Amino acid sequence: MTPPYGETVTLLSRTITGQDSDGNDVYDTVETDVPGSVFAPFGSTELIQGQDTTITNPTVYLGLVDSSGNPVNPEATDKVRRANGDLYDVDGEPQVYPPNPFTGTQVGPVLRLERVTG
Repeated sequence: MTPPYGETVTLLSRTITGQDSDGNDVYDTVETDVPGSVFAPFGSTELIQGQDTTITNPTVYLGLVDSSGNPVNPEATDKVRRANGDLYDVDGEPQVYPPNPFTGTQVGPVLRLERVTG
């Protein structure tokens, strides 16, 4: 089920693209647009001990498929960027609800996010 008025967020995933001459993994970031996502603000915390730091922890309910129609499978190491440019780290493991036992409706993964500024 995709909310008809959800926003498109970009999932930034770190993937291995090869190995260097020493055999170490080389990483790159793959960006995937996920339409039909719902961003839910939660609140923030201010730390004022010698510096102004704000920690924001919203939740995003991702759409089931990306803009190419492929299933969305986020990981705890991913980041999420909103259309306004705000960038968030995924905080913990993505949560996936089972299908609704009465309707069979499936919703997309749920991500708790975190952004630290200051």
